[in-house]
Amino acid sequence: MITGAGRGLGLAIAKAAAAAGAEIWLNGRDRDALEAAARGITGARTLPFDIADPAAVDAAFATLAELPGGLHGLVNNVGQRDRRPLDAFTLEEVRRLLDVNLVAPFDLARRAARLMDAGGRIVNISSIAGQIARDGDPVYTASKGGLDALTRALAAEFGARGITVNAIAPGFFATETNAAINADPRTHEWLSQRTSLGRAGAPHEVAGAAVFLLSQAASYITGHTLAVDGGYLAHF
Repeated sequence: MITGAGRGLGLAIAKAAAAAGAEIWLNGRDRDALEAAARGITGARTLPFDIADPAAVDAAFATLAELPGGLHGLVNNVGQRDRRPLDAFTLEEVRRLLDVNLVAPFDLARRAARLMDAGGRIVNISSIAGQIARDGDPVYTASKGGLDALTRALAAEFGARGITVNAIAPGFFATETNAAINADPRTHEWLSQRTSLGRAGAPHEVAGAAVFLLSQAASYITGHTLAVDGGYLAHF
């Protein structure tokens, strides 16, 4: 199951995983968007629900529990971002972002692991913001740093059960969410100087890393956060 799979990185991961032979469940809140996405992926099924709604999550996992052979993989891709100065947030807004970006992945991973009787793979989509920080983005940065730490904690918890838990930290990707920023020539100029490869990533360029971590090829990798950032973290 891939959360936030109606568009962007989640959809790219879903397409690549299906092409590699996986049977895919697409999650998101927009049923119409999910159905449209599923039509382009052979054998894909949809499971629309809000990952931060406990009752909806209960119902979704009741469906997944009926799968013959259980669940093999979970990609926690959903995330929300709200770039504002620290003092511009109410505590309720902070809690909401942490609920979606950190608490929900904790909950989904715990539930998914119960369905992984023969081992499994959990991949959290974090961000390079979990490792570096800029002003004006405090809550997202904190939530992704927490998700990196959660990845290590879950790897320690689930290792004895044959479940690996890893994360991917994307850099700047040209997705629908970033369309306005990506259309600004200043963004391309900045990326040309700030990244080793000198450009933004395309959504399909994160998919290979996800398929690898979901596969048997990554059977001895766990607790790791893999940066897919065009060299952003390495470039000074």
